[in-house]
Amino acid sequence: MTPSPSGINYERLYAYRFRDVDQASRQAVWTEIARYMYERLGAPHSVLDPAAGRGEFISAVPAPDRWGIDLVKQADLESAGVKMIIADIMDAALPADYFDGVFLSNFLEHLPDQNAVGTVLAKLRDAMRPGGRIAIIGPNFRYCAKDYFDCADHMVILTHVGLEEHVYAAGFEVESVSPRFLPYSFRGYYPHSPALTRTYLRTPALWRVLGKQFLVIGRKPAR
Repeated sequence: MTPSPSGINYERLYAYRFRDVDQASRQAVWTEIARYMYERLGAPHSVLDPAAGRGEFISAVPAPDRWGIDLVKQADLESAGVKMIIADIMDAALPADYFDGVFLSNFLEHLPDQNAVGTVLAKLRDAMRPGGRIAIIGPNFRYCAKDYFDCADHMVILTHVGLEEHVYAAGFEVESVSPRFLPYSFRGYYPHSPALTRTYLRTPALWRVLGKQFLVIGRKPAR
């Protein structure tokens, strides 16, 4: 287990953070989220998850061509048909104009500063086909400030307003902004069943009560 260049050993960090989380229940929830986000992305053929982690999203999304990136290998996603790149997102070699769907969840807040957020989004834009969509989920500091820095790897403060600006500045058209979408954490209250998760995702009124993470969807302009 090798620490990242920043000094944090992410393998140990995430193993400790999710030590009390039932992985099967977590995967069941994420399978529903993956199907929902696949629809929101327009049923893309080629999907990239730039922070794949244990692969809950990318292994479940029903796209024919699935790619993931992560700094460390946390699961055998290749056996599920996922093309994995083990690298820092800044160094990962990605094909140009290739993906028509990108899903980025709980990652940008780990970057060192706001300029790095812009750099990552611009890199992802370059890897996307014209007309492709990017969906970004992350903790909204406006609604979870008290708990935001309980995570040792949270560096950058983001709200839905700032993220919307980042998405536009990186060259995307902003299609939709939901200030409240998912609850903050699997360690807190969360609908831990597929049926409850489906109901939650299809009931935006519940987002306004329980949601503490934003969802911003952008589209790469057609040429």
